Amino acid sequence: MHARLGDDLARLPGLLDEARAHAVRLLTGLDDRPVALTTGPPAPEPLPVTGIGAAGALEAFARRWEPGFAASAGPRYLGFVTGGATPASLAGDWLTGALDQNPTSGIDSSAPDLERETVAWLRELFGLPREHAGAFVSGATMSNFTGLAVAREWVGERRGVRVSEQGAAALGPVPVLSASPHSSVGKALSMLGLGRSALRRVDALPGREAVDPARLEEALESLGGEPAIVVANAGTVNTVDFDDLRAIAALRERYPFWLHVDAAFGAFALLSPDHAHLLDGLGEADSVCVDLHKWLNVPYDSAVQFTRRRDLQVRVFANSAAYLGPLGDDLDRVDLVHLTPENSRRLRALPAWFTLAAYGREGHAEIVRRDIALAGLLGERVAALPGYRLLAPVRLNVVCFTPEGSPERTGELVSAIIESGEAFLTPTVYGGVPALRAAFSNWRTTEADVERVVKVLERLAP
Repeated sequence: MHARLGDDLARLPGLLDEARAHAVRLLTGLDDRPVALTTGPPAPEPLPVTGIGAAGALEAFARRWEPGFAASAGPRYLGFVTGGATPASLAGDWLTGALDQNPTSGIDSSAPDLERETVAWLRELFGLPREHAGAFVSGATMSNFTGLAVAREWVGERRGVRVSEQGAAALGPVPVLSASPHSSVGKALSMLGLGRSALRRVDALPGREAVDPARLEEALESLGGEPAIVVANAGTVNTVDFDDLRAIAALRERYPFWLHVDAAFGAFALLSPDHAHLLDGLGEADSVCVDLHKWLNVPYDSAVQFTRRRDLQVRVFANSAAYLGPLGDDLDRVDLVHLTPENSRRLRALPAWFTLAAYGREGHAEIVRRDIALAGLLGERVAALPGYRLLAPVRLNVVCFTPEGSPERTGELVSAIIESGEAFLTPTVYGGVPALRAAFSNWRTTEADVERVVKVLERLAP
């Protein structure tokens, strides 16, 4: 054994204690740490020849790299849609690394069964019917990709083409209809061989990001009975707008289409009694995307995908190899290697299992309700601040607003907020207007954090 490896193995308990103490210092210092930084990387160093051991690597990381990392686990990182990591999910993530399971099959471990139990808990959390089978993937992009891959196979089934065997070229063009699709949808279509140009934008309701059901019906009618894919949104990125899922699902009585719902973070609205109605009809979807490293507050990377047609999912992702054994006939017990693009992967389900077991439905509902209330509070404060205006109502957990002045002012404001060290917000464009987004999804965020953000905006107001 390499000398450094042997030394580290001999003092492994001490090394893990040092790493634990270092992590504790990081987490307890989040309030004092700049939320985001724009400093450049340190000067590159060559690959070590003999290595410096685990303790030396920890010291080198702390000295060279850690100072440039964002406090994205903290309460005022309001960019993108970023959750933190609950204490239980962090413990589960550490054990995930320590146990180092590859839940490909159940031939050597019960890890796949833990994932099945976690998926069942999530299905219950999101109110989906039993026929929605699920599996863990890396994020919303892979969840959308997986759902749309199954949708592509369904279109092939309607046209008498087995796409998983004959390829996308045998299928021909596939219309994909949506009003405000996330960028990952176009990326997925590119990877699936359907092409970004397959995406056809349908008019949204006036002043909204939600699809106009009447315009969607017209688009479906124009297809003359050809099967299509409809991508519905349960929470858009800019304004967290929701398509009318029941109205869309009702159109399947007259038109053949696969309904894929992108509910990356909007699915969690089900945990708020005042907002659960926004997800009415979610169970009617053929496939559903939900991101977990957003509002479930588990570490990156983690998401789940659901579909009613596991038979088609297995047809797409089946991985035939002698060492894996036969596929089997029980789709509820099919090995996970046959369900997603990945063969080998981390046991992503363990952090999710930990946080759900530790805090239950009510613990996570409290996080969701509090974040919604805090977004509403920031929206009220921004609307009252001179020099700013809201671009959309605060429907759930995102505040979309713009500073008065030239379009360049938005970029300048983003940079100034970063330089303040107090918060991080991401820029966007909504209705042709450059804007900022503040997305609340962290379990740590409080009213005091909102006030700190407001003070920064007040100080930087045009």
